[in-house]
Amino acid sequence: MSYQIERYKTKGFADFLGVNSENGAHRIAVEWDENDEVKSGVYIPRRDTSLLLNTFVGGRIFPGKHHLAKFNVKEGAGNYHVDFFSSDRTQISIDATETDNFNDNSIFENLENASGFFEKGDLGYSPNRNNFDGLRLNAYEWKVQPLNVSVVKSSFFEDETIFPKGSVKFDNALLMRNVEHEWINEKTIS
Repeated sequence: MSYQIERYKTKGFADFLGVNSENGAHRIAVEWDENDEVKSGVYIPRRDTSLLLNTFVGGRIFPGKHHLAKFNVKEGAGNYHVDFFSSDRTQISIDATETDNFNDNSIFENLENASGFFEKGDLGYSPNRNNFDGLRLNAYEWKVQPLNVSVVKSSFFEDETIFPKGSVKFDNALLMRNVEHEWINEKTIS
């Protein structure tokens, strides 16, 4: 699951013309074969947002359906708390602190591997009716920091009708701050 507070604006327009929203994306790291090459990216089965506008344009302008949610965010002194409750009763809660130590139990083994995977895996796909919408993150400078997570709860990932017991495991948390970037729509696939 990733979380962001972001000012959206059209490229080339002044910053004050953007809108703020809090957003949560349930992301699953994936790899696939394409033209004899292993590609990496993310599958985003679910998106949540605090901005009603996003729920209307999700699946039209922005990839994937967006669920309206009420967010509670507390940040300070290297501590982060995010929880939200969505219109369809999906609930998330995360507590984390900044750290220099990467999760020893991660499948990625170290921060460099995790960072590299997501930097190269900048393409994400979200379901939209019978297709999957593609969206690419173009970050002008890539820099992540590990977080030590003390609490992570997701009624979405804990739903055994979607994810059988034992099929989902939290791996790690990475923090990106003040990253200048743009989102680029990619081809829709079936």
